[in-house]
Amino acid sequence: MTYKNFTIETDADGIALVTWDMPDKSMNVFTVEVMDEIDRIVDETVADDKVKGVVFTSGKKTFSGGADLTMLKGMFSMIEEERARDPAGAVKKLFDAAGRMTWLWRKIELNGKPWVSAINGTCMGGAFELSLACHGRVASNAKSVKLALPEVKVGIFPGAGGTQRVPRLANAQDALQMMTTGSSLTAARAKAMNLVHEVVEPDQLIAAAKQMIKNGLKPVAPWDEKGFKAPGGGIWTPAAAQLWPAASAILRRETAGNYPAALAILKSVYEGLQVPFDTGLRIEQRYFTQILQTTEAFSMIRSLFVSMQELGKGARRPAGVDKTELKKVGVVGAGFMGASIAYVTAAAGIPVVLIDRDMEAAGKGKTVSEGLVTGSIGKGRMTKEEGEKLLSLITPSDDYASLKDADLVIEAVFEDRNVKKDVIEKVEAVLPETSIFASNTSTLPITGLAQNSKRPAQFIGVHFFSPVEKMMLTEVILGKDTGDKALAVALDYVAAIKKTPIVVNDTRGFYVNRCVFRYINEAYDMLAEGVPAVMIENAAKFAGMPVGPLSLNDEVAVDLSQKIMRASIADLGEASVKPGHMKLIDKMVDDLDRRGRKNGKGFYEYPAKPAKKFLWPGLKDLYPQKNPADVDMEVLKQRLLVTIALEAARTMEEGIVTDPREADVGSILGFGFAPYTGGTLSYIDGMGVKTFVSLCERLAKEYGDHFQPTPLLKEMAARGETFYGRFDPYGEGAKAA
Repeated sequence: MTYKNFTIETDADGIALVTWDMPDKSMNVFTVEVMDEIDRIVDETVADDKVKGVVFTSGKKTFSGGADLTMLKGMFSMIEEERARDPAGAVKKLFDAAGRMTWLWRKIELNGKPWVSAINGTCMGGAFELSLACHGRVASNAKSVKLALPEVKVGIFPGAGGTQRVPRLANAQDALQMMTTGSSLTAARAKAMNLVHEVVEPDQLIAAAKQMIKNGLKPVAPWDEKGFKAPGGGIWTPAAAQLWPAASAILRRETAGNYPAALAILKSVYEGLQVPFDTGLRIEQRYFTQILQTTEAFSMIRSLFVSMQELGKGARRPAGVDKTELKKVGVVGAGFMGASIAYVTAAAGIPVVLIDRDMEAAGKGKTVSEGLVTGSIGKGRMTKEEGEKLLSLITPSDDYASLKDADLVIEAVFEDRNVKKDVIEKVEAVLPETSIFASNTSTLPITGLAQNSKRPAQFIGVHFFSPVEKMMLTEVILGKDTGDKALAVALDYVAAIKKTPIVVNDTRGFYVNRCVFRYINEAYDMLAEGVPAVMIENAAKFAGMPVGPLSLNDEVAVDLSQKIMRASIADLGEASVKPGHMKLIDKMVDDLDRRGRKNGKGFYEYPAKPAKKFLWPGLKDLYPQKNPADVDMEVLKQRLLVTIALEAARTMEEGIVTDPREADVGSILGFGFAPYTGGTLSYIDGMGVKTFVSLCERLAKEYGDHFQPTPLLKEMAARGETFYGRFDPYGEGAKAA
C-alpha cells in the first residue's frame, strides 16, 4: 500500500520503519488526511504477519509541530453553521471530531504489536501525545530536540490523551507544571520524568528504536497492566491532599481565572486519575469539546497561531517584488537600542556595520552584543564558536563611508528631528540608490522624517521594541511616499531576523504606542481619582495584562512620557494632553526626580537586589485616597482593557491599521494585551460590538468622553458586524456579532 505522507520499509527482522515526510511542507503536521493514513498503517501492520513491530519517525529535521491548527479553525466554522441547524447535533459532531486523534492513538496503543517513537527533533502537541501512546520512546540528544504539550498557549489543552498519559508516567506535580505552562523539555529532562525511555546520539536513533523491539518490548502500556498505580499513588494520598489545593491556588494566581483551558487540565488530570484509563480519555474528550466552544480558544488560535503564521510568512508583502537577500545592513546609533538591533541582525547571519560618532561609542555598542553572547553561552543556548561567529559579523565604525554597499540602513539615534535629519543626510550621501533607509523612531511620524530624504519612496519605519532580542514584534511604518520595494525589503529583513511584522500607516505613535499610552493615561486618571495604586496594578494583572500600567511607565521611563507629552503639545496644541496628566508627570520628573527604573525611582522603588521593587509609598500623598472597599475592581479591569481596545478601533477607523490580524497580533506581542482575548479587536468581537459600544457608553458617562465609542463602532453595532467580518482578512464575509 502506498501513502502520500508516509513511507514504510520492513527489514529482515520484521521491523517496519514508518517515516513521516509530508510533501511540500517544511514541518510535519497532523491533518485529517495524515490521521486517515496512520489509521490505515495501523491496520496494515497488524494484518501483516511479517511485521513484528513498528518504529515511527520523521523524515524531516523536526519530528512534528503537532496538529495543523487551521484544521481546528475550520472546525469552528463548521460548528457555527451546524449550530444554527441542530444545536445538540453540532456539539455531538464536535465531540466526535475532538476524539478522533484520542482514539486513533489508543488504537496504536492496543494494536498488539510494539511501536517505538524515534524522536529526531521538535516534537510538540499531538505528535508528543502519539509518542506517549507508543510502547517505547527514544529521543536524539541533539540540541534541536524539544518535547512539549504547548496547547494551553493557544487556548486549548493536550486533548489527545496528554492529560491522562503524562500523569501516569511522571508524577502529577511535574505533569501539571508541564501542561499548564506549555513549557518545553529537553530529551534529558523528558527521560528524567519517565516520558522517554532512551536518549541516544542522533545517528543511533533508528538503530536504538529497533533494538528496543528486538529486546522484547511488550506491546502493553503500563496502565493496561493489572495492578497499575500512578506515580505517587494517585489522588487519594497524603501527598495529593497537599498538592491539589496548592495547584488550584497557584493556577488562580497565575491566570486570574482567564484561561479556561488551564483549569480544564487540572480537572482532566484530577478526575482522570480516579477512573480506568479509557474513562479518563472520555473525561478529557468531554473537557476538550467544552474548551473548543469557548471564545478564548477561538480567538487565541486565530491570533496566536493562524494570524501570527500568516503575518510571519509575509501576508502583507507586496506582490511582484523580488525577495531581497540582505548581504549587509548598517545600523546608525550604537546606544542600547541600536546595539541590540545589530545583535539580532548578526544572529541572523547578516554582516552589520554599527556606526556612531566615534570609535569609542561604536565599540561600546558592540560590547552590548558581547554581553548578550556571554549570557547565551552561559545558559547553554549558544556554543562558544557560534558566539564568536556572531560577533565577527558586527563591525563598529565611525565612518559613514562604510555604508556604501549596505542593502538596508536602520537609524536608531535620539528621538530628535534635527539629530535624525543629520543622520539621514549623512547616510544618503553614501548609500547606493537601490538601498533602503529605515528609521527606528518610536513616535515621530515617518512622513515628516522622510522630508529630509532625497528618495522618500525608499524611506520606511522599522520600529523595534525593547529588549530587541526578546520582543518578537516589529512595527513596519509606511510614510506617505513609501514604495513597494521599501516595504518588501523591510519585511524580508524582519523575516530574516525571525520576528513577526505588522504593517501600519503613518501617525504619531503608530499603533502599539498609541495603545500603550492609553493604558498608561488611564492609570493617571485612576491615581487622580484617588484609586490606590496597588489596586490599579492588580486590576491590570487580573484583567490579563503582564504588567500594570505604572510598572510599564517606569520601564519606558517617566521622563520619556514627559518628552512625548510636551512634543504633542508643541505640535498639536494644549488640548492634546490632559492638564492633570502633564501636572502629575512634571511633578514626578521635575520636582521629585522620579524617572522610572533607569534612575531607581519612579512609580516604584527599586532597592538593591535581591530585594524586589515595590510601589512608592509617596503615591498615596499625591491625591486624596479612596476607601478600597468603595472601588470596584471589575470596573477598573474594564477601563484598562476598554481604553486600549477603543484606541485600536480608532486606528482601524483612521486607516492606520488596515488588517484586524495586525491589530490583534501587534497588541499581544507588542505589550502583552490580555492574550486570552486574542488581542484588542478580538476582545471587541468576542463580546460583540453592540455589547462593547454599550460598555463604552456606560464608562463615558462615569469616567470621561475618551470612552465614547467611535462612529465606526456605532455603525458596526447597528449592522451586527465584527471587525473580522467587515475588514475580512480571510474572505469569509461579514458575520453577526
